[in-house]
Amino acid sequence: MNFDTFQQSLSTNTPPADSSVYLQSLWHDAKGDWDHAHTLIQDLSDKSAAWIHAYLHRKEGDIWNANYWYTKASQRMPGYSLEQEWEELVKAML
Repeated sequence: MNFDTFQQSLSTNTPPADSSVYLQSLWHDAKGDWDHAHTLIQDLSDKSAAWIHAYLHRKEGDIWNANYWYTKASQRMPGYSLEQEWEELVKAML
């Protein structure tokens, strides 16, 4: 799967069958289901999950919590759009 294929899957009702929990979370976020995206990722303890968790809290507007998770992910909060970060995350998780 590549980025274009993943993005095309957003026109379907379910994430791609072979997608990781990270990609599933990002897929649900892109479909407007922040709660499901957050539920999928919130209890995972690795840096990839922390980065997605940070992004989700940034999107929510909870900057303090986002900064906490960016630190856990060894990342800095980006100064560019949420859309650009989502694309960066998807490409990193593919």
